[in-house]
Amino acid sequence: MKPRELILSTGTKIFLGRNSKGNDELVSSFRGKENVILHTIAPGSPFCVIERINPEDDEIYEAGIFTALKSQDWRDHKRDVPVHVFTGHDVVKYFWMKEGSWKLKNKPRELIIKRKDLLHAGNRK
Repeated sequence: MKPRELILSTGTKIFLGRNSKGNDELVSSFRGKENVILHTIAPGSPFCVIERINPEDDEIYEAGIFTALKSQDWRDHKRDVPVHVFTGHDVVKYFWMKEGSWKLKNKPRELIIKRKDLLHAGNRK
């Protein structure tokens, strides 16, 4: 399944999985690479990959907004959404893991996507 492709305000392209199968395909294609990947801490969101290597912090935050907007956490709670930020070097998939699930080899960076930013972005759609 082809991922969603969105363009950040800086012109950088991001990819978002559409479902568990799409998440697996997306993360598999970037496993072992330097690209930044985002996912909500709570299950039930797309994995998001930033195409550009070494993105700026504002690009990572903006990609986090798109990730959080499509998450069950945001849908169900309408509050700040914590997101993990890691790279393709950090992901591993074991044969026994369910579709759409990935394990991280290293502790990820945590980013809090603010409710006000999600409300603002959601109104622009």
